[in-house]
Amino acid sequence: MSRVAAIDCGTNSIRLLIADVSHGLPDAQGPLTDVVREMRVVRLGQGVDATGELAPEALERTFAAARDYARLINEHGAERVRFAATSATRDASNRQVFVDGIRDLLGVQPEVISGDEEAALSFAGASSVLPATGEDAILVVDLGGGSTEFVLGDSNGVIAARSVDIGCVRLTERHLRSDPPTAAQISAAEADVDSALDLAAETVPLDRAAAVVGVAGSITTITAHALGLSEYEPGRIHGASLDLETITDACTSLLEMTRDERAALPYMHPGRVDVIGAGALVWRRILIRMAAVSNGTIRAAVSSEHDILDGIALSIRDGE
Repeated sequence: MSRVAAIDCGTNSIRLLIADVSHGLPDAQGPLTDVVREMRVVRLGQGVDATGELAPEALERTFAAARDYARLINEHGAERVRFAATSATRDASNRQVFVDGIRDLLGVQPEVISGDEEAALSFAGASSVLPATGEDAILVVDLGGGSTEFVLGDSNGVIAARSVDIGCVRLTERHLRSDPPTAAQISAAEADVDSALDLAAETVPLDRAAAVVGVAGSITTITAHALGLSEYEPGRIHGASLDLETITDACTSLLEMTRDERAALPYMHPGRVDVIGAGALVWRRILIRMAAVSNGTIRAAVSSEHDILDGIALSIRDGE
């Protein structure tokens, strides 16, 4: 066993996983044993879609979280650290300010990873705790704040992957400005999602998927809504397989709620209240497409609490 620290800095949140990593055969819980798993909503991608720059106040929120993470990493004695930044940082012309600030705080060089690497890490994290599927291919969908990754893979690894620029923060800022959003705003956002799905399908043969697994906060929150939970319960959300109609109904419900109604939900993180409607719109549109391309053979989707953060931790073990 070795102790590692993985940090995933996305468009909406920054997350830390300190874990003990198995170098031999994993136990039933998978190759990672959590020591610390934390998430802070810092909205690093605030305004990036419109301005192309990271806002000073967004940088300061992110740096504040990184200071706390540095303390935790030191307290728990992580031997190696990997920091991966994704969509918002990829898109920002002033990303060097971010890179320099994180390096000063954590003593490691933050990596601004490509969409393809983000997709591969997401698949590695999700598949590390999924049952073996043999010849069957699984589509892992990582729905983030600025981008969404589509990764088709099987027990041998990734078959094809594509990252596209649709996410809950990006589409909220671009289209869903009313409370609740208007029909015209929803239609415009759906058009963006459909175009992105067409792009993804150019690289990823969606019709080869025998199953769909969704990861990241928007999808797990939608699952909590579909399950009607009285609080956010990772143990009930992880591995939950729900039929597509139940999920899409939950998506529609969240999309049509007012901000105050969403804020009152007992499982809703405060930092997700204003963007979950867009996340629900994206997930609904993806599942409708998957039902169509599979000719109805895909009737359900699975949620996973394990995602790119776990993939980053595993990549430290594997020396990638």
